[in-house]
This record gives sequence, C-alpha cells and structure tokens, in this order.
Amino acid sequence: MLRPLQERFPPADYPDLLVGLARSDDAAVLRISDELAIIQTLDFFPPVVDDPYTYGQIAAANAMSDVYAMGGEVRLALNIAAFPDDLDPAILTEIFRGGADKVAEAGGVIAGGHTIIDKEPKYGLSVMGVVHPRAILTKGGALPGDALLLTKPLGTGVLLTAAKQLRPGHEPGLAAAVAAMSRLNRHAAHLARAAHVHALTDVTGFGLAGHAAEMAEGSGATLVLELAALPLLADARRFAAEGATTGGGARNRDQLGDRVRVLAGAPDALVDLLYDPQTSGGLLMALPADRADALAAAIAAQEGGCWRIGHVEAGPAVVEAR
Repeated sequence: MLRPLQERFPPADYPDLLVGLARSDDAAVLRISDELAIIQTLDFFPPVVDDPYTYGQIAAANAMSDVYAMGGEVRLALNIAAFPDDLDPAILTEIFRGGADKVAEAGGVIAGGHTIIDKEPKYGLSVMGVVHPRAILTKGGALPGDALLLTKPLGTGVLLTAAKQLRPGHEPGLAAAVAAMSRLNRHAAHLARAAHVHALTDVTGFGLAGHAAEMAEGSGATLVLELAALPLLADARRFAAEGATTGGGARNRDQLGDRVRVLAGAPDALVDLLYDPQTSGGLLMALPADRADALAAAIAAQEGGCWRIGHVEAGPAVVEAR
C-alpha cells in the first residue's frame, strides 16, 4: 500500500530523509544538521488489559520502543485516542495518566494530542526522538558470525488471549506479560549502543519470526534462531499448546511464507510462539559473538533478563528456526 508513496517521494529528492519509505525500519529519521537527526514514529491499538492506567502505560511503552530501536532518545509525544461517547471520561483520563507517567519515565514530555469518538477505545502516541546522524541503529547490518540477543521473553499474544478467554490459571502468566509489556526498552538500548551492536530492532506485531526476517532481509544474511533457547513468559508454552493462539500469529505465518524455515518436527507450541504477535516486546540485536555474553549480562543486571537466541550466517536473507 505504501509503494505508490515511494514514487511520489523519490529518495534522491529528499537527501536529509535518512530512513524513510525506501527501506523497512522501525521509524523515520530526518537529518536536521550534521549533529542532530529527528526520529518520528507512531503507534496505537485497542485495550490489551482491563485496567485503563496499565493499558495507557503499555501503549506508551510500545510506541516509544521504535525510538529506542533506532538508537535514539524520546523527547516529545502527542496522544492519539479514540473513545466511545457513552463511557465514563474518567477512564480516558486514567489511560492518559498511564501514558503520561511512562513518557515522563522515558525523559520525554507529552505536549497535546487528538481524540475522536469511536465505538472501540484506542490509544497510543506519536513520538519524536533525537539521535546523532552517525549513531542511527537500523535493522540492516547484521554480519555472519554475529550472535543474536533478545531482551524480553516471548508470549504476550498467547497470554493475553488466554486471559481474554478466561482460561483457568491464566493469572500468573498475565501478570508476567503485563510486567514485560510495561517495561521500557530504554536502558537496554543504552547498553546496546555502548556495545556498538551491528543491527537492532524491536519485536512487536510481526512476532520474533517477522522481525528477524526483516533483519535478515536488511542485512542480506541468514538469521538462525535456536528454538530451545527462546525465552518464554510464564505459562506461554502451556497455553499455546492448549490452543490459545492469535489470528495475528496465523497471519504472520502465512505472510512470511518461505522467508522463515522451521526445522521439521519442531514442537507446535514453540513454532506458534515464534510467530506470536508481541505487544511492547523486547529488542532483537546482532553483535560480534565475542561481545555478546558481556552485553547480555549487563542488560540482565538492569532489566532482569537477556537471552542469546541464535546467530547470523552467510546465506540467503531468510530465518532458519532450528
């Protein structure tokens, strides 16, 4: 759908647009000067949890994550909201408060926004960040021999579905998912920048498989994911095995097709979690293998976890899950 816009805005006519429609990445980047570039992104979605304050926090963390995935810092955000006119306005206030607290935690400021009437609530942010033009991190750049790290466990889509379906015993997994979704990727991104990672992206709606495939395409290399090494949220595998999977996961699998090659005989539940859409997921990064363990330990010390989940090989731009 965006291809016609590429023709309307040819990259040669916009040399200061350092990241735009010409390649798939997490956010747009516009150079303002030799020392400053602006990162611009937006994201919004319907409620994923019942508590409005928590929903606001998760939606804000998710929207700001794209700035961190580009190596930047959040500076300014605007609210985006849709809300039924027959619901208590205090609910919207709580959603905004949750988002505002998360933006303040990121060191940014909310300066306004726009709200419309709609049947289903929706909330998110338009976010502006800053980065040095020579310090931008992109999905491309992973090199053969690199290790792959992931900073948050997988399974938010499955666990949110299990909670929505009121499956018995869903509460611990939901609590783990909420804690992960509410956590900013800011400090992990700081450490990734300091470690000079080769490639960086965040894992959200396309699932680990989809975002790894984008990194493989951008890097012109094969990303190998070790299924047994994938970190999972509490009870995610159990609920996946019980069928609490999402329509988004099925669409991810269909759309990715042979860009993702899964080892024959791999456990179905693990494969489902490979494609599971994540909300406010972790950072996926590629860096030289000899620096990976030190970075993983540094992130784990601050964030509670970071996992080595695979490596990069020379070969076609695909993902191999083994």
